[in-house]
Amino acid sequence: MTSARLSVVIPALNEAAGILAVLHALAPLAARGAQLLVADGGSSDATAALAQAGGAQVIHAPRGRALQMIAGAQQATGDMLLFLHADTRLPLDADRLIAHALANGPQVWGRFDVRIAAQPRLLRVIAAFMNSRARWSGIATGDQALFMTRAAFDAVGGFPAQPLMEDIEMSAQLLKISRPACLRARVVTSGRRWETQGVWRTVLLMWRLRLAYWRGATPERLAALYK
Repeated sequence: MTSARLSVVIPALNEAAGILAVLHALAPLAARGAQLLVADGGSSDATAALAQAGGAQVIHAPRGRALQMIAGAQQATGDMLLFLHADTRLPLDADRLIAHALANGPQVWGRFDVRIAAQPRLLRVIAAFMNSRARWSGIATGDQALFMTRAAFDAVGGFPAQPLMEDIEMSAQLLKISRPACLRARVVTSGRRWETQGVWRTVLLMWRLRLAYWRGATPERLAALYK
């Protein structure tokens, strides 16, 4: 799969302030043949126009991260798919790392380690825990930049059309095919939610939501709690 093409799907909503920086950071991947797709969920700002000006293919999708990623994947032409949050930055050689991970082993999907870009030192510990948890459990989060072969994506039916926990459910389905490739190279994700809402408050909320999900709470109910 060394010559396989990568499609990068970026769900975005009102990201005009940062979408050009996202695409600029992805320029080296695009220069090596990656397809860049921004799935806009009905932004009220200039996100879509700026994304198009920045060289991305813009897809207009229903609002909701899962729905936007589904819409983006429908237009993706690559043999490998990478789903990237608009506030997350990849390693410069992410495309090569992904191609290597999917070409040299039984894994058909994977994720990166994550670093949270924020001041509180506690977030370093939280990121390390997230990375370790994902490594032993095989369940990854969207902040870790999920990637997979197109065949694996299609085999599990793509992301579930639910308002929350779509990354958790996707990981669970992909685990039925293979364990994930857990890359130690780090993506850097924004800590804005952690900083604005408080580190411990956010940690407790995330664990409350995840526990409720595993106990059978509907994604719709969890989405109401998440707001």
